[in-house]
Amino acid sequence: MAVDDEPLALGLVCSFIEQTPFLRLVGRHESAVAALKALHEQPEIQLLFLDIKMPDLSGLELARVLQRGPRVIFTTAFNQYALEGFRVDALDYLLKPFNYEEFLRAALKAKTYFELKQTQAANAAAPAPVAPEPEQDHIYLKVEYQLVRVALADIVYVEGLKDYVKVHLASQTRPLLSLTSLRSMEEKLTASKFLRIHRSYIVGLGHIQAVGRGTVQIAGETLPVSDGYREAFDQFFSRWK
Repeated sequence: MAVDDEPLALGLVCSFIEQTPFLRLVGRHESAVAALKALHEQPEIQLLFLDIKMPDLSGLELARVLQRGPRVIFTTAFNQYALEGFRVDALDYLLKPFNYEEFLRAALKAKTYFELKQTQAANAAAPAPVAPEPEQDHIYLKVEYQLVRVALADIVYVEGLKDYVKVHLASQTRPLLSLTSLRSMEEKLTASKFLRIHRSYIVGLGHIQAVGRGTVQIAGETLPVSDGYREAFDQFFSRWK
């Protein structure tokens, strides 16, 4: 939109707008009062080329009224208003008489401003990337009335008994006894590192020494693979070969 109480100056600004490919003239007004009414009717207007010294309502007064409205490039014959233009956050200040090159420089500054604002809005609207949770490397087991931190890499296999489990570790000969179920242990252990092969056994994949069609050798023990877990075991076996 162009606003100027001098018809010749208004016509010049309008002609400059119309010959600039990235600008579209959506209104021309000879008073700030008329411009204010048009802005209320067309809130989508983003940029004003606005004269400062006008009767009834000056360009500076209009800019103060608009506040968060369209951005302003002032056009004036009086350079003493430059500081006031800065105070109302004008994008630029064109001193009359100005040529098309000077006009275009100010218009390009506005173009850069709106492109940056659009990019910032798009970035703010985009969902933030979700960082993958770090893979768990340990669990806690209740052993003899205390919680014991056990590294997953240390677990060779887990043996389920009636009311508790035996957790066989690579770092010690004596297994840990924990009052929990094998199902609960299965839920705690990382699926990519452990495999349940039997209703009584979960094995650490990194500790397997040999694999047969129905058995697993691990830590010098041969553990059976039951029919209920054979499909998952066969999938693992096909990758292990």
